[in-house]
Amino acid sequence: MADSVLAPAPVALPTAGGSPPRPLAAFWYAFRENRGAVVALGIVVAIVLLAALADFVAPFPPAEQHREAVRVAPFWAEGGSTRFLLGTDDLGRDILSRVIYGARISLFIGLSVMLISVACGIVLGLIAAFRGGIADTIIMRLMDLITAVPGLVMAILIVAVLGPNLFNTIMAVTIVYLPRYVRLVRASTLGELNKEYVTAARVVGVGTLRLMFVTVLPNCLAPLIVQGALGVSDAILEAAALGFLGLGAQPPTPEWGAMVGDGREFIRSNPWIVTTPGLAILVTVVSINLLGDGLRDALDPKLRRS
Repeated sequence: MADSVLAPAPVALPTAGGSPPRPLAAFWYAFRENRGAVVALGIVVAIVLLAALADFVAPFPPAEQHREAVRVAPFWAEGGSTRFLLGTDDLGRDILSRVIYGARISLFIGLSVMLISVACGIVLGLIAAFRGGIADTIIMRLMDLITAVPGLVMAILIVAVLGPNLFNTIMAVTIVYLPRYVRLVRASTLGELNKEYVTAARVVGVGTLRLMFVTVLPNCLAPLIVQGALGVSDAILEAAALGFLGLGAQPPTPEWGAMVGDGREFIRSNPWIVTTPGLAILVTVVSINLLGDGLRDALDPKLRRS
């Protein structure tokens, strides 16, 4: 009797007219249970809107120089300017404008790396799982070779060979993070191949390509979506590290890592030049990671409260 009183009552999904909830409604109900993920979703949406509307939101063009206002302090500091709310850098460029435009660059890098890595990872992972044998060995040993070198070192080597620019940065970071998606797809696919629905599809004569991409792949998407969301933040960090070293986006492109690298010599005298883009990286990466945790909790039935 005491155990039944003390035991928490199960939380049931809301239903309309006794019918089971739609998948999207069930997903949102599970997702909103994680309040941190909901707040992170709002922050990520705000950052995406700022990036998309940078031409209208930013007070100045990102490369415009104000020679009369070099290293002006932000508005809250002593002697700060209300014209340049977050101050200016050593060339008189408005930091707020550059941070807003930098969101566009950093999100573009993160999304590009994630989409290319996921697409290539799906193809290679499915081939490795379905074909097996020599194809599986070659693909997985190549992934092991990439993983054996530390990610940042591998990215630096690739950019050093190809040359420092935005496109090569995307390609370098894509290669660094490709193995995680190949392994995830391969492992998920191998777990599905022995199930009855795959056997039934083979018995009725479903072709290999249809079996890969229509029958099996949809059942492997949940962990892939979560990993892809977390991969965006990892790609942003990796690109920022390359930008800090001068191997990423080149001046005057307002990339956050490059902004931190350009302002590091003023970290004592004019700290806002470094801290503002650094905080932008921190907030974006933490928000995307929290959003990925929320997606994991909502998409994994084992983590849902029934």
